[in-house]
Amino acid sequence: MKKSIVLFLILTFGSLLNISHAQIITQNNNIVLGTLDSLQSTTLNELRKIWVHVPNTKKGSNEKFPVVYLLDGDSHFVSVTGMIHQLSTINGNTIVPKMIVVAIPNTDRMRDLTPSHVKNNNRPNTSGGGENFMDFLENELIPYINSKYPTSQHRTLIGHSLGGLTSINTLLKRPHLFNNYVAIDPSLWWDKNLVLEASKSILKTKSFKEKSLFVGIANTMPKDMTFKALKKDTNVNTNHMRAILEFCETVIPNSKTHLNFDYKYYENDTHSSVPLITEYDAFHFLFSWYNIGDKFNIIIDKNTSTEKALNIITEHYQTISKKIGQSVPPSEAMVNQLGYGFMNQKMTDKAFSFFKLNVENFPNSSNVYDSLGDFYTAQHDIKNAIKSYTKAMKTNGGNDYSQEKLDKLRAER
Repeated sequence: MKKSIVLFLILTFGSLLNISHAQIITQNNNIVLGTLDSLQSTTLNELRKIWVHVPNTKKGSNEKFPVVYLLDGDSHFVSVTGMIHQLSTINGNTIVPKMIVVAIPNTDRMRDLTPSHVKNNNRPNTSGGGENFMDFLENELIPYINSKYPTSQHRTLIGHSLGGLTSINTLLKRPHLFNNYVAIDPSLWWDKNLVLEASKSILKTKSFKEKSLFVGIANTMPKDMTFKALKKDTNVNTNHMRAILEFCETVIPNSKTHLNFDYKYYENDTHSSVPLITEYDAFHFLFSWYNIGDKFNIIIDKNTSTEKALNIITEHYQTISKKIGQSVPPSEAMVNQLGYGFMNQKMTDKAFSFFKLNVENFPNSSNVYDSLGDFYTAQHDIKNAIKSYTKAMKTNGGNDYSQEKLDKLRAER
């Protein structure tokens, strides 16, 4: 399926594939991935710095974005931001939506990412502040982000190790905070498997419908140990992996909670290397409903009527709108590319309908009128082409390429 999509794009769009590449901001010869922000937390009694990435939007756009919250944020900000950019923008990818990324660097990791205080005879520690940290997320950070940035109500929480423990604990205790939870090699061994044991009762009494969880498991077994031997082992050194496996293979399957759940074991990855590949697989699982996938083949099929093609893309984005919790029109870039593809393939009715669809959905975009002008020019309808290019120049400040086309057509009349 993917090969046919790529071939269609190459044959019909050519260099148009490059139109969505410039989403990472450049300033003063620097590549800027985000903004350093902060807020004073009353709950935690400290200033909390956050790193925020917001996708580029066109001037005057009212577009809103789902939000990914990253625990241990400074460790994962660059990789997750780049991955989302790759999967949502580059080469026409629509694996995931464009998203805001909010990375939360640590001030006291042991305090914030543990649900209970555990004494350590070797040194003092501040463990056990997990509930306060969840208060900070719910009552301070999320409202702050929603008030300052163009957010939708769809949120994802990602955590690794103790952060993964926090992600699962937040799902169990405050499932309303996020739609999606990612737990990367979570430390479910903490405090004699406290969260693991709590999950056995919570997952049987609460409904987790419309919630999703993806768990990544690293290979932390001793060398040459088998899975069968691991599950029978009682050594404290294997408790980390045994606790995760029990949660994924026993607790959740026996819970009947309607939780949308999947997990994956990464045999070739350690506790330290597993975050990147887990996040990649998690995004594919959590947003499986976002990519138009095989429907694309039906849309571009010459035997598919214009009405059916429009219905397919409209219904797909209605599903996306329901999932994200706000109206999301079909992607301007994708519809535009389809319009040019149909035009080059002499599917005139489809091309016109898709260009018009973009005009209806994005009336404040100069580019949609320019594209419609290109369609009219190809049909030798110079009068309507001039009208469209003129409209492009009057919308959001216009653009140089529309003016050049307009001048050329007027000179030829």
